[in-house]
Amino acid sequence: MSHEGARTANLSRNQQAQASSLVCYTLRLKKGQELKTSLMKFVKETNLKAPFVMTCVGCVSKATLRLAASAEASYSEKIKTFDQFFEILSLVGTLSGDRGHLHISLGDKDGNVIGGHVMGDLIIYTTAEIVIGECSNVTYSREFDKETGYPELCIKPRDTPPVFN
Repeated sequence: MSHEGARTANLSRNQQAQASSLVCYTLRLKKGQELKTSLMKFVKETNLKAPFVMTCVGCVSKATLRLAASAEASYSEKIKTFDQFFEILSLVGTLSGDRGHLHISLGDKDGNVIGGHVMGDLIIYTTAEIVIGECSNVTYSREFDKETGYPELCIKPRDTPPVFN
């Protein structure tokens, strides 16, 4: 697909999709850096319009996650901070808006896995190797959704394609 424009898929009213070409950025974070803050800072400094995490491996010494909530529990009741070493098994999500929307899976020393919505405090212990993708022909934003009660991802075609140096 060329940079001249994004194709829009013909989907039901509850779905939104745009085809786009892709540019990749590879980052390495070091001990003591906070992962989510560092990613959002990189996105802002490089003026990325439709960024997402393609892959991430590394190790953290602390993590604050929002765990899945049942219908009876509020989301705030499910926020937990873990002060221990974990291997990053998976990190996925979009980096739009002020906070992005990231989910992570972490493995402990015994092979147990925890996961959830990244709230912050993902403190790098040794390193984190991350590849961020940037969709070239679209922009991501977050707009309040009355059905969910949260700011949700909105995908829009770009007016002009980006210029790559």
